[in-house]
Order: sequence, then C-alpha cells, then structure tokens
Amino acid sequence: MSKLALVTGASSGIGRAFARRLAGQGHEVVAVGRRAGRLAELAAEFPGGTIRPLVADLATDEGVDAVAAVCAAEPLTTLVNNAGVAHYMPFAELPADRARELVHVKVVAPTLLARAAVPGMLARGAGAVVNVAGMIAFSGPAPAAGLPHRAVYAGTLAHLVAMTQALAVELSGSGVRAQVLCPGVVATEFHERQGLDLSAVPRMSAEDVVTAGLRGLELGETVCAPGVEDESLLRRVFEADLAAFGGQGAELAGRYRAPAEA
Repeated sequence: MSKLALVTGASSGIGRAFARRLAGQGHEVVAVGRRAGRLAELAAEFPGGTIRPLVADLATDEGVDAVAAVCAAEPLTTLVNNAGVAHYMPFAELPADRARELVHVKVVAPTLLARAAVPGMLARGAGAVVNVAGMIAFSGPAPAAGLPHRAVYAGTLAHLVAMTQALAVELSGSGVRAQVLCPGVVATEFHERQGLDLSAVPRMSAEDVVTAGLRGLELGETVCAPGVEDESLLRRVFEADLAAFGGQGAELAGRYRAPAEA
C-alpha cells in the first residue's frame, strides 16, 4: 500500500522537518500551511510531486473544512497535527481574536482533522495520528517564576494530551495508533515570531523531535516526550491521574463538610 501523509504547519519548524522526513522515507506528503512561498520551496526539494502543497489557514472554519475534506477523501496513512501559534500573554490582556485563533489552531483543527481521517484509517485497518503538543501541557501547577504567561496555550496542549490518550484507548487493537508528541523548547522560529529571545536556552532540534516521534510510534508510546530521559516520570504522572480519577465517590469529601458545632 502506498504511504500518504498529511502534515499541518509544514512551512517551518517541526512540521517542515516531519514533511521532509516522511517524504524521504517514501511517503507522498500533503504539506499544509499558510505561507504559499514556503510550501513551494519545500515541494521543490522533492521533484516529482512527492510533496503536494496545500495552502490553508487553520485559524478559520474554511481552512479546517478544506483540510478535513482531504483527510476524509484520501487514504492517509499518517496525519501529523502540528500547526500552532503561541500568543504568550497575561490572560486578562490576551485579545479575544488571539485566544480564538489559538484554540482554533490547537484544539478545533486537530480534533476535526483527526475526526475526518480516523474512519478511513479504521476501514483500512492501519494508520497513525500524531498530535504535536509540548511539555507545557504539564506546566499548569508550575509557579510563575521562569515561565511566560501561557494559560490558554497550556490549556490547549493539555487538551491534546488528554484527547490523544483517550483516543489511543478507543483505537486499541484496530491497527490505528494515536500519539501526542510533547517536546520542550525547540530550535525553530516559533518563539521568535512571538518576540521571545530564547537563544541562550538549550534547545532541541526539530529533526530530533521528529526522530523521537517516529521512534515513539514504533515503541507503541501514546505520550512521547523527546527530552525526558526517565520515562518513569511520565508513568507516575499518569498513575496519579488515574488514582485521583478512581478515588472519587458519591459522598461529599470530608474537607468540604461544615465543621461540627461546638
């Protein structure tokens, strides 16, 4: 069976690295992005139509619908939901249009593109959905020091982690895999476009992130954290999640009951 991948956010960074790697491994790649010139340059690296540019803005319903139509109509073997925007900003100062764009790109688009692609993958008995999130998904309880304001951004990434974990369980035994890829700080133009100078911060290459994601699929990992050497750290996080989930009951917890009258 021929291999067909669709990669969003393919005009730069991790998305471009995914498109290049998959094309080099014999995939035909539908490369989705907003910048037509960048996509054309990428396609020119692989003569013969190996990479097919698709210009679409996933911050809009029209863009999501156009890409979802491709996901539903074509026999995708791999879907990489990588497109993203940051918009790090104090919550009360985040303009509504930027909040909407962020949620649309990192929540609505990945959800609807996966929803369009998975039925065909199930019918064919094979496929993979990779949702690119980030370690900031786990940063909610972190103190303010050392981190940018990122309430909405962190929330969208946490959505991708929980959705992918639940989807992976739902797809178990079907031949279709789901992975959420959670890199830390990556050496791309992503932060520069937000006006953040991270040149002094140790950063992983986009190519290494792709290597981890593809190897993680081979290893059967649902949550792939390229920079976390001790994988037991992740297991403990998820064991704690399940312990809290399983520890609930129908009775009001004691700490919420009114104190007894003297």
